[in-house]
Amino acid sequence: MKPLVVLILLSATAIAADLHPIVEMSTGYLFGGSAEGKWIKAEKAAKSMKGRTAFRVFGLSEEIGKTTGDKPKPAEAEVCSDLLKVSLSSKSKGAVIALTAPWNAMPRKPEILDPTQQIYVEAVRQFLESRRMSEPKVKITRILRVDLNGDGEDEVLINATNYFTEDGDVPMDTAAPGSYSIVLLRRVVAGKVETELIAGEF
Repeated sequence: MKPLVVLILLSATAIAADLHPIVEMSTGYLFGGSAEGKWIKAEKAAKSMKGRTAFRVFGLSEEIGKTTGDKPKPAEAEVCSDLLKVSLSSKSKGAVIALTAPWNAMPRKPEILDPTQQIYVEAVRQFLESRRMSEPKVKITRILRVDLNGDGEDEVLINATNYFTEDGDVPMDTAAPGSYSIVLLRRVVAGKVETELIAGEF
């Protein structure tokens, strides 16, 4: 085998070894992956998973187990046709994500807060009203407080969802007026508390 071919093969193997896929546990969706501190899209991350892949499983505040996953396949009968799904060998109670990385994925432990705290209810209400939502019905599903960037200052992540369905799930048809699903970040910037939208739909 020619030296150049050997070098290419070795480089490809190294890249695959350094790429760490990340899977959402409840659905098996392949989020993407991490390689050399950069985010890798799901399609590329999937190429590094040739067969059974060993994953570490994390809950909201700690590592809780292990599982293995098959090679990702296109999700069937889903709204987004480009989604990739991983079949997992087991699912631990309270599991949130699974990843292959050997490093400490949770250097600072999040604190789960009471979702009924008035200060956060008002923060969500004000945000929704700023999006021209009149008299919004605030329904916070989860609040986490954690020092995200390691600067000694805690941030707060707020997940609020209300689709006005009996089970709280996304409706099959058009969502009712006033429906939303958002993740907000509350942090202190220059001595002032700011609330920022991280992800969401209205």
